[in-house]
Amino acid sequence: MVKAIIFDLQGTLLENGVYPSPIKQVKFILGIRRDFRDYVPLFEKVLMTRKYPSLSDGFKEVATEFDCRVPDFVFEKLVGLWNKNKILSKIYPETIDVLEDLKKDYTLVLAANLDSFSMDIITKFGLENYFDKMFISCDTELLKTDKTFYDTIAESLGLSKEDLLMVGDSIDSDMKNARENGVATVLIDRRERMEYDTKIKTLTELRGMLGN
Repeated sequence: MVKAIIFDLQGTLLENGVYPSPIKQVKFILGIRRDFRDYVPLFEKVLMTRKYPSLSDGFKEVATEFDCRVPDFVFEKLVGLWNKNKILSKIYPETIDVLEDLKKDYTLVLAANLDSFSMDIITKFGLENYFDKMFISCDTELLKTDKTFYDTIAESLGLSKEDLLMVGDSIDSDMKNARENGVATVLIDRRERMEYDTKIKTLTELRGMLGN
């Protein structure tokens, strides 16, 4: 029986402000040729589990990790892109109503791979008011794909992993590790582009899947 619901942030509760996604654009701008599935975890580990003096310093460390040699103005471009996405990100229309409803019956947890310079995207929409716990990678130094991630959440809540449900928009980043750790999963596929056995198109469908 589900007792706690874990929500991803971008693409689940919030819509990106720029397209393609800023992570994809960083890959293109830096000329990183790795497969996207290999690139994302390493990019997030470098930028989103450490704290830097500035966002530019964070991107410079990313470039070093991927052995990219680019002029300094490129880092200014990346910072501008990142900040533009943060400013233009929007909350999905149903997000607040769904969180208010589910909070009556479940413990709600926010789980986000997020750099320390983007934390205000949470407070911008007052999302911190709806969650009992928040696990943000720049604070915990753990990504959602870390093998110990769900053990950490379960222990913090005093629950077993079988009591948890993960809701996210990425099979690789949100579903795979949760399922491998015995955590129930629901994929939100707003554009109906993915195949998955438990998925919804909008957050309003989640209550019905929970059976109450």
